[in-house]
Amino acid sequence: MFDNICKFLVENFSSDFATWLLGESINLTELSPKELSLEPIRADALILLQSEQSILHLEFQTQVDAEIPFRIIDYRLRVYRRFPDKAMYQVVIYLKQTNSNLVQQNTFTIAGTRHEFAVIRLWEQPTEVFLRTPGLLPLAVLSSTIDPEVILNEVAREINGITELRTQSNIAASTAILASLVLDKEVIKRVLRSDIMRESAIYQDILQEGKAEGKAEGKAEGKAEGKAEGKAEALLEVARNLFSTGMPLEQIGRVTGLSIEQLQYLQASESNQ
Repeated sequence: MFDNICKFLVENFSSDFATWLLGESINLTELSPKELSLEPIRADALILLQSEQSILHLEFQTQVDAEIPFRIIDYRLRVYRRFPDKAMYQVVIYLKQTNSNLVQQNTFTIAGTRHEFAVIRLWEQPTEVFLRTPGLLPLAVLSSTIDPEVILNEVAREINGITELRTQSNIAASTAILASLVLDKEVIKRVLRSDIMRESAIYQDILQEGKAEGKAEGKAEGKAEGKAEGKAEALLEVARNLFSTGMPLEQIGRVTGLSIEQLQYLQASESNQ
C-alpha cells in the first residue's frame, strides 16, 4: 500500500519530485514498463518518468530487499536498450527506519561490472525539504525529527492552506497513510480531517467501483440507475462494520469484492473520523 501511495504522489506531482531529486522543475511524463518489456520484474512497483533528455527511476521501499541492486541495473540496461541517448537517474527511497545494512547499499557489483545508484533514507532528510511543495508534504512526517506529531501538525496547517479541493484531499489522505508508519492512528485521527480525505481520488475510486457493481446488478434486474448509488454505499458500510469485528482484510475483501489495498485505504480513512 505505501509504495502505491508514493507512486500516486510521484505521478500526480512529478514536478515537485523533479525539483527535489533532480534540482530543477521539469515536466515529466509516465514511461510505461511495457515499452521496456519489464513485466517479469515487478513492473507493478516500478516508477519511471521521462522528459526529452532524461528518465527518472524511483523505488520506494518500506522493507529492505537484497534484490534491489539487481533490479536497478536490470532497469538501467533495459532503458538503455530502448533509449540509449537519454540520461537516467535512479533513486531508491527508504520510508521506514531500519538498522539493516542493506539500506546503505548503493551499488550492484559482480566481476567486471559495477553500477551505482542513489539511496535516500527519509529519516535522515531535513524536514524543511518536504514542506516546500504540496506533493512532498506526505513525506515530511517520515523525515529527520524527534517528534513526528509536531511535523504532522505543521503538515496539516499546510494542507489546510491548499485551495484546490481535490489536491487538498489527495495530499491529506496520502499523509494519513504514510504517517501510520511512525504514528499511532489516534494521533493521526486527532490531527487530520477525515471529511477532506473522503474527497480523495483513492476513496472515490472505491466508491465508483461499488457504483459500477451496482449498475451491473441493476441492469440484470432492469433497475440500473436506482441500484448504483445504494450498492456503492452498502459495500462501504459492510466493510466498515466488518473492520470493527476484527475480521482479516482478506476475508472482508471476499465479502465486499474490494481489493486489499482499497480496504487498507478505507480503514486508514475511517480511523481518522
